[in-house]
Amino acid sequence: MKLRTILALFAVTLSWQAPAQSRDEIILEMSQAFRQGNRARLTQLLPAARGHALEPWAAYWELRARLDVASPQEVQDFMSRYAGSYQEDRMRNDWLLVLGQRRDWTTFATEHPRYRMNDDREVRCYGLLTQHLRDGTSAPANLADEVRRNWFAQREADDGCTLAARTLMADGHGSRSLSLNDAWRKARLSIEANRPRAAAAAVEIAAPKSMNLLNDMNNSPSKFLTSSVLAISKSRRELITLALVKLATTDIEGAAVLLEGKWAPQLSAEERNWVWGVIGRQSAGKLRPDALEYFAKVTRDSDLSDEMLAWKTRAALRSTAGPQWPLVLQAVNAMSDEARKDPTWVYWKARALLGLGNSEAQRAEAQRLLESIASVRGFYEQLALEELGQKIVVPQRPAPLSDQEKEAARQNLSLQRGIYAILLGLRADGVREWNYATNLAKPGGMTDRELLAAAQLACDRELWDRCINTSERTRTEIDLEQRFPMPFRESVTRRAREINLDPAYVYGLIRQESRFIMDARSHVGASGLMQVMPATARWTARKIGISDFKDDQINNRETNIAIGTGYLKLVLEDFSGSMPMAAAAYNAGPGRPRAWRNGPVMEAAAWAENVPFNETRDYVKKVLSNTTAYAAILTGQPQSLKARLGKVGPREASQPEPNRDIP
Repeated sequence: MKLRTILALFAVTLSWQAPAQSRDEIILEMSQAFRQGNRARLTQLLPAARGHALEPWAAYWELRARLDVASPQEVQDFMSRYAGSYQEDRMRNDWLLVLGQRRDWTTFATEHPRYRMNDDREVRCYGLLTQHLRDGTSAPANLADEVRRNWFAQREADDGCTLAARTLMADGHGSRSLSLNDAWRKARLSIEANRPRAAAAAVEIAAPKSMNLLNDMNNSPSKFLTSSVLAISKSRRELITLALVKLATTDIEGAAVLLEGKWAPQLSAEERNWVWGVIGRQSAGKLRPDALEYFAKVTRDSDLSDEMLAWKTRAALRSTAGPQWPLVLQAVNAMSDEARKDPTWVYWKARALLGLGNSEAQRAEAQRLLESIASVRGFYEQLALEELGQKIVVPQRPAPLSDQEKEAARQNLSLQRGIYAILLGLRADGVREWNYATNLAKPGGMTDRELLAAAQLACDRELWDRCINTSERTRTEIDLEQRFPMPFRESVTRRAREINLDPAYVYGLIRQESRFIMDARSHVGASGLMQVMPATARWTARKIGISDFKDDQINNRETNIAIGTGYLKLVLEDFSGSMPMAAAAYNAGPGRPRAWRNGPVMEAAAWAENVPFNETRDYVKKVLSNTTAYAAILTGQPQSLKARLGKVGPREASQPEPNRDIP
């Protein structure tokens, strides 16, 4: 169905009678004016947008652009006019931030309970602070824990969580407050993540007189550590800890030598453990064989962050002597309750218990852990199924959607506006509105049946990303064929078979690359269904015989599929048929997985878990689990993820030399 026809149908559904083309252009111009911060133009255009299907967006952009000078009555009028909509609650989010910045706690406390989305950490921190100021010692005992959790999770310094942390630290009500150690931990986490502003905000809370020393440390951690500074106080010890952390991110050996020599006697056991944990994490992230030696210097794993413990687990899996199951078990057990629930660590803890196999109790615990995650849902869930002796099969489809369920999805105004915005070219806005309708409009989000109906609405409109993401959220009713759609099936399967490539692998990759969005474009410039970079497209086109290729052809569906599959085939052959390594090469370039394969021969699940780049690690796991699900659908036969993973290790001498020309 053509775009204009679809938009016209939605216009009728939303009782919009005005001429479609002129009104659509108004909305698009207002979107551009909002991005440019052009307040005057937004105010000028708003009357012409009245009555449009996306009027709530137009009104939101206009008011949001001048929210700093708008009156409280204007804000309330907006929220009354668009009550129940995404735009109302997003405006409430923005208004709560303004109220927090103004320290208007009375108005904040009145408005905050009406906030439905609750997806903004800074607003959450303001809300917790308001509760603390109101209730004092009678506030819930876990209030400080919530502030701490949100503060630590914020990547950059923000007013809300920083203010809440500072206030709870100053007030000091035992377990209901934050401590100096919390501030220093925030500083440590920020320094390692190269977030100097967030680190400075934390140090200013903990030791405001140390800001000049912090600047010296940031300018040159090695010079700071070799100077005459002494660890004569808590703040000095923490600054030295920060310097060692910062140095470890660029000079692992230098940090280790300075810690073990000059500074170990002057730091506390907890401070030494933290720095050794950072050094171990940095070493493991570079796949160095000495990572476990550094982690062995930690005397208490509970002193480490979840991120450090994750990398200790990975290093133990990658050990040259084979998986070190006692260390895997030790590291996972030391993680926070939240981290231990992640299927990644549930699976590897179960494997460690099975690897040790010292008692019936351990084997029973491993069985329980595997059963808790086993499903067709994702990488470790599928691996858990196989550990339990089962294959990956297509589960029985849920009962067909009723006409009433389908109609309820069609009549959902937020879903309608989301679709309209996406089809008009305002994808980011449409996706936000769609996600609000499915995830946030009511506590807990939509039910499984409502999610299936919403996903089907998106599938029917060929909005495959919304179809997939919405269907993936169901908890008990799983429609695998809805989660793993196969648009352009004839083109994809024909091309894959022409070059002897598994169609399930191609679909698994496309699903992860673009969610089947034809005009998808990544932040690094990759384009189309298979997200091909221009230089890679030109190189591949020559290799597969497309002599007249031009860059503007990359978004042509057939050309994109031909070039993407051609490149995938070339990297798959270069890695001797290893699907995990070829997927890593497709995402990060072939040079990196060639280096990452050096080390012990190991099962590919452990190799994939050790991929140093977060994005590529997630990508490889998802492409392979996608592939297994698609194969189950395409063949109707039970499938094995483990068989596709195989093992990974250094290139054997009998194998051909790598093709260094592949970009």
